[in-house]
Amino acid sequence: MNEKELPDHLREDNLSEETKTLISSLPSTKDFLGKLYNYQGCWYYPNTLLGVRNFQKGFKPQETDIVIASFPKSGTTWLKALTVALLERLKNNSSNVPHPLQSDNPHGLVPFLETNLYLNSSTPDLTKFSSPRLFSTHMPLHTLQVPFKDSPCKIVYVCRDVKDVLVSQWFFRCAYLQKELDKSLLESSFESLCSGVVYFGPFWENVLSYWKGSLEDPEHVLFMRYEEMKSDPAAQVKRLAKFLGCPFTEEEEGGSVDKILELCSLRSLSSMEINKTGKTSNNVHYSNFFRKGEVGDSKNHLTPEMDNKIDMIVEEKYKGSGLKY
Repeated sequence: MNEKELPDHLREDNLSEETKTLISSLPSTKDFLGKLYNYQGCWYYPNTLLGVRNFQKGFKPQETDIVIASFPKSGTTWLKALTVALLERLKNNSSNVPHPLQSDNPHGLVPFLETNLYLNSSTPDLTKFSSPRLFSTHMPLHTLQVPFKDSPCKIVYVCRDVKDVLVSQWFFRCAYLQKELDKSLLESSFESLCSGVVYFGPFWENVLSYWKGSLEDPEHVLFMRYEEMKSDPAAQVKRLAKFLGCPFTEEEEGGSVDKILELCSLRSLSSMEINKTGKTSNNVHYSNFFRKGEVGDSKNHLTPEMDNKIDMIVEEKYKGSGLKY
């Protein structure tokens, strides 16, 4: 696949002179898609790095902003859908009005700051966003926080077992590169992940930035685990609602929670017309975002050696942090 066929944020055809000067001084490497540059401890493709810089320079926070954060393929789509549904239930819309999730994909409703809104400009038009504004990111917390400073906005981070993240990324990449499942791509992705030199990586630095943030400032940073969302979704949705300042009342406790979980289920979202036929602004098919959503699927694809190596790395990297995975 040549560069022109890649999604915009993975390319390097959009760089300002300032960004070209910056990247010439940054640590760099190459992977199967192109060059990666390390900025503030995180690896980015060049156009994404421009988006990060645009965001840091131009974003003006509002007090009610909500940011959904994650490492790619960690349950982002589901968390976005749940957040949209939680806030939507507070509006007294008539039943004739289609639910936002029926007319747009979660990634359209909660766009990425660095790979979408700020990809081409440090002053995008954000007037279409009503309060509370919903945004998303894959940046580590220290990079995201640059324009937020002391803003009371809420940040929700979802973390997932890195083995399942790796396998999910492999399926996703093969889908948007329009390739058959390629074991060599899984192996090279595994090596990159283990070395830490991977898009938005190192994985453990991304996770730990939000884990530590949630311990230091639990009122503004919520750390969620994909596995807990799967094993006890009702409890986790209530926890999310409480954190966002829209807890369930006693009257709505059972029914509303169940309705939201059903609406946001993989089965429900993947069967909606918009998610069967639509594409992101970066030209990725929405259908690629819905696969299995299972916990532990990695065991069907990774060798025992890969499994053990990842376990050892994760144990070493998380040691002393209090984070158990």
